[in-house]
Amino acid sequence: MKNFSTWMLVMFMGMFWLFRVLVAVMPEFGTTLGSFVPLNSQIEIILCFIVVVCMLLVVKRKLLGGIIYLVAYGMYFGVDLFNNFGSIMNGTLAPESALNTFVSFLGIVLPIAVLLDLLVDKGRKINPTDKKTDWFYKNEQYDRKLDERADKNNYRTL
Repeated sequence: MKNFSTWMLVMFMGMFWLFRVLVAVMPEFGTTLGSFVPLNSQIEIILCFIVVVCMLLVVKRKLLGGIIYLVAYGMYFGVDLFNNFGSIMNGTLAPESALNTFVSFLGIVLPIAVLLDLLVDKGRKINPTDKKTDWFYKNEQYDRKLDERADKNNYRTL
């Protein structure tokens, strides 16, 4: 993970995951986190485990992690966003559900940004780096030193 954008997106993924864990756990204690309520408690808990795996795959720059993340969050938050779309357009959305709809919108935008970041990164597959050998094979100054030294060597042969 070399890109700053990837680091930032993974941090946002982690913060959003922590927020969703809190939202999923608070009804078990008989309270809510402000006006945030989980759409479906059982699916929310399963989704939390899926997102941890997706974060690891995104850190390893695997495209599969971004795709699974988008599909999982798209199916979970997309339904809520689609159901509230008519209320948003009419302006009849209640303030309590408006906040949950905004979180659902963030739940759709974040996976799209992660997938776009993985797709745009050209170095992911074309030019993978290996720190153990790149210092030797990609070091032009080292090649020049060897060439100059080879030209100046005049050994006697017996």
